[in-house]
Amino acid sequence: MLTQTTTRVLEPADLGAALAVLESAPVENAFVAARVQVAGLDPWRLGGEMWGWYTEGRLRSLCYSGANLVPICATPEAVRAFADRARRIGRRCSSIVGPVEPTAELWRLLEPSWGPARDVRARQPLMVTEEPSGTVTPDPLVRRVRKDEMEAIMPACVAMFTEEVGVSPLANDGGLLYQARVAELVGAGRSFARFEDGKVVFKAEIGAATRQACQIQGVWVAPEHRGKGLSETGMAAVLRYALADVAPVVSLYVNDYNTPARAAYRRVGFRETGAFMSVLF
Repeated sequence: MLTQTTTRVLEPADLGAALAVLESAPVENAFVAARVQVAGLDPWRLGGEMWGWYTEGRLRSLCYSGANLVPICATPEAVRAFADRARRIGRRCSSIVGPVEPTAELWRLLEPSWGPARDVRARQPLMVTEEPSGTVTPDPLVRRVRKDEMEAIMPACVAMFTEEVGVSPLANDGGLLYQARVAELVGAGRSFARFEDGKVVFKAEIGAATRQACQIQGVWVAPEHRGKGLSETGMAAVLRYALADVAPVVSLYVNDYNTPARAAYRRVGFRETGAFMSVLF
């Protein structure tokens, strides 16, 4: 019998209730929902634990605890409970990421024991669209990356990750896990690029996908090709694929200080509907 308020690690039998919480905010929760829909709640398959916070015997909030710590539909009371659990077990994640308000409060509570962070990105606008671009013509040369093009796409993926996150994805295990993730996206048909002379000049991936929404990530233009509008025409092409083949709503989030990218995404047709926050260790 659950007490009035309870926090516990969810089990496979809790899948239906967890999905109901995730699907209550399908755009915000796309990253975690996509993992849960594929892997369920078994920690080994999921790559981490799913914590649940109950009130009056009903599951109200979640927190994914794996490589990332992600508060999901988290009320202030749930955030405090998740912070207590996270503090007890110690930091195991490489980042905290989620909607601004619960993530900021979670970090405020954890910073005395987990800090300092390597970087705090306090506001990352969440941008959404449900329609193909009406103003930017999709680049006809942007296409799905083939499985035999892994050697060509990997350097671009590593460059994007290093530029965006500030550390190389090859640092810990020589890049085995990162290469596996890139291969997974390529194999699923969710990696897109424009090639010139065998080299990537634009790339992006649909990193998370559910029936309700998908999330574009890893947008990158080769430095020598920047300023030519390739990010806009490339994104318009990826958006067209996403809406036609993946989900009816397409989202992404971007650092608030990246003014050129925000402007480019707006020209493609994305609008800002909220914001995320990331704490990087």
